[in-house]
Amino acid sequence: MKLQRMVLSACAALGLLLAGCGGGSGGGGGGIGGTGVMRVSLTDAPACGYDEVNVTIDRIRVNQSADAGDNDAGWTEIVMNPAKRVDLLTLQNGIVEALGETPLPAGKYTQLRLVLVDNSQAQPLANSVIPTGEAETELHTPSGQQSGLKVNMDVDVAEGQAVDVVLDFDACRSVVKAGNSGRYNLKPVITATPMLTTAGQGVVGYLDPAIALPSTLVSVQQGGVVVKATAPDLAGKFVLYPVPAGNYELVVSAEGRATAVMTGVPVDTVAVTNVSTAVVPIVPSVAAFGTASVAGTVTPATATVRALQSFNGGPTVEVQYAAVDALSGAFSFTLPLDPPESTVYVAAPTSISFSADLTATGLYTIEAASGGVVKTQAIDAKLPVPPMSFTFP
Repeated sequence: MKLQRMVLSACAALGLLLAGCGGGSGGGGGGIGGTGVMRVSLTDAPACGYDEVNVTIDRIRVNQSADAGDNDAGWTEIVMNPAKRVDLLTLQNGIVEALGETPLPAGKYTQLRLVLVDNSQAQPLANSVIPTGEAETELHTPSGQQSGLKVNMDVDVAEGQAVDVVLDFDACRSVVKAGNSGRYNLKPVITATPMLTTAGQGVVGYLDPAIALPSTLVSVQQGGVVVKATAPDLAGKFVLYPVPAGNYELVVSAEGRATAVMTGVPVDTVAVTNVSTAVVPIVPSVAAFGTASVAGTVTPATATVRALQSFNGGPTVEVQYAAVDALSGAFSFTLPLDPPESTVYVAAPTSISFSADLTATGLYTIEAASGGVVKTQAIDAKLPVPPMSFTFP
């Protein structure tokens, strides 16, 4: 299988983004006689505390039915031959890697399954992680791995046309540490985004080079939900891609800086949205009041926990996502005590300045979710916060 790797900034400039993603079973072409072509690529959000997150892909399966079982009719496959081992952390900041394509009947597809190779005694390990400063260790995949990692999607394949689908495999939220056992589990968080353009669906900008660190997180959000996130490169440049068309809040979280939010960031299918430049970068205010540690437990340990913060008059944004220990359900946050600050998106800005929302200083909502049920607890991080506990039936 021929694999290609592309970077949004370079390809967009040439008008070639995702043109000709290829390889895989089924051949190419636009499809005839009631068929189209689906092309699938892979990208990643930042991973927290890992130098590598490796997965080995055996095949991709798609079906028009969201409820189709393993042996039901209607499955079409893209087979990796040979299986493809990918370090997800190399697919950040606008980089996507083509996995393959297949012809299939025209129509709406609502289910995708990413089938990984099982780990064995072979080296290198098919699925593994390298925690920062530590040795490579096995990444344990779900017990139902044989059927694949299920991804819900909403993708229309038109007759005689090809559609590009990018899988965003969020390594940070997908790798779960199990206490001090040395075990790491895969709890996959994957989204599928159809590509409708060769030019847009991206946000590009620059941060102050002083915070151009792997720990700095840049995301676009809607209603407090992260749609796409990345870390800047060494020059402070960030590329958020792919992003569905719409309006977003751009959120910057950096150690030693206030949380900075740019509202009203438009994304369309015509051109990439440039929110800042190397000459006029985004510079969150230096933190003056430090941070607060907030911790607790959640039951079951498969639940998710995050910290939200609301500006006076809106919006509400996710400031941090907590890793939940797979054994104890323990989680913790280190939350900024400085007031969050915001600015409004302006095309081609000559300067960017933020206004602090003093009314939101230290005020957060901790949100836990499990099985579609959401529980919240409001806290004032300026005061001592007792250990929290969330329990789901």
